[in-house]
Amino acid sequence: MRLSVAATLAASVVLAGCGGSTGNGDTGSSDKPSSSAPAAQPETWPLTGLRVPDGRSPESPAYIVKIDNTGASAPQYGLGKADMVVEELVEGGITRLAAFFQSQLPTKVGPVRSMRLTDIGVAKPLGAEIVTSGAAVPTLNGLREAGVKFADMSNPAVVRDYDGSHDYLHSVVANLQKLAAQQKHPARPVDYLPFGDAKGMAGGKPATAIDARMSAARTAHWQLMGHKYVLQNGYMPDGDVFKADTVITCMVRTSLAPYLDPAGNPVPVSHFEGKGQAIIFHDGKAVRVTWKKPKVGDTVTFVTKSGAQFKVPAGRTWLHLVPSSGGSVSFR
Repeated sequence: MRLSVAATLAASVVLAGCGGSTGNGDTGSSDKPSSSAPAAQPETWPLTGLRVPDGRSPESPAYIVKIDNTGASAPQYGLGKADMVVEELVEGGITRLAAFFQSQLPTKVGPVRSMRLTDIGVAKPLGAEIVTSGAAVPTLNGLREAGVKFADMSNPAVVRDYDGSHDYLHSVVANLQKLAAQQKHPARPVDYLPFGDAKGMAGGKPATAIDARMSAARTAHWQLMGHKYVLQNGYMPDGDVFKADTVITCMVRTSLAPYLDPAGNPVPVSHFEGKGQAIIFHDGKAVRVTWKKPKVGDTVTFVTKSGAQFKVPAGRTWLHLVPSSGGSVSFR
């Protein structure tokens, strides 16, 4: 059963400024010339770590859109403008995408589909709204309890656009610019990944092709093209393709949700909390690390074999939540 609920506003993250002092305890004027203030660090997008262009602000709404990832979704809309994508397992061995948007907000994204309990661990660290067509009752209850906000088809920005290019089930689309207009005072979300430069990739093994096996029914095939990884078996049309600077595969524990889908299939839950093995792929190299996310609402960190913190190269990232049982990752 799918329900539609009232749209809610995303939780704001308030950033407090830090005050300074003269360093000598004198709060009055001084005859000595003041030292130069430290150069301000450039603002970056919290979903990519890339510098924010002049005239833009990272204090803007961010959204996570649930998008179908089967043949019935072709053509998918808007993924070429996503900042980040998480691919997660759903029932029947297929996968669904959680596409993150902030630096660009397309007026048409989809096909929009329903949420899963997996989305708690995916969405909670960002504090952003999930855009969805609805969800089963146990999922709605779980997201409400976790404080995850979402906008569904009760919101005028999430509508059915039955133009004949998709069947009825896959005809829901979202207008993210229209949705953003409803948020009057957005704040900068936290950085979703620990972004940095590509120094940590030095010494990585060659990796120009990646096979991320999510289930017996779904293996994502990636190929390095230039300096970007491009999915070879996706459903994005030419001109609207997500080109990943970085691909990350995290091995995660899975369990079963307390309900079956309408076809009677058990519904898996991928637990994006705890820790596990991961591989980070960037510009033709692969580095093995451990991912750590102690609580469901924590941001993820990565640690090398030596115990050093690993920084993800700034750019657009595709993150696979690969089931530890039944999933695998290979590259060459």
